[in-house]
Amino acid sequence: MTLTTPALLFPAISLLLLAYTNRFLTLAQLIRKLADEERNRHQEANATQILLLRKRISLTKRMQLAGVLSFLLCTLSMFALFLSLELLGVVLFGTSLVLLSVSLIYSLWEIQISTNALNVQLKDIEELLASDSRQAKSRREHHDRGK
Repeated sequence: MTLTTPALLFPAISLLLLAYTNRFLTLAQLIRKLADEERNRHQEANATQILLLRKRISLTKRMQLAGVLSFLLCTLSMFALFLSLELLGVVLFGTSLVLLSVSLIYSLWEIQISTNALNVQLKDIEELLASDSRQAKSRREHHDRGK
């Protein structure tokens, strides 16, 4: 293995960490918004969303940790190869790949939870729309009886 092999991961890991940071910032923004809404009025959907957001934050922390450790081990692998420590470089690089895979698995898990959270939100909106529709129908019927 040459020094350039682990170097190939640098752009990929950097972009991955940037994407993870963006996901974290989006989660933080959602949590702040839900907290404000919850202070104004308690909704069951908000409580469910908050539970899902807590799980997503935990997974995002884990995927960031695994990604950063992958990046660090990739760097150490390059340093070991630079010092002609072939076996150590290969072991560090292999471990870096495993951690990168773990990070991606956490990312998939977080995406699944994110999708479930969106479904909770959609269900809440659908229930509100159905309730509004029933109220409008009831008002029309009441208005029609009054004629």
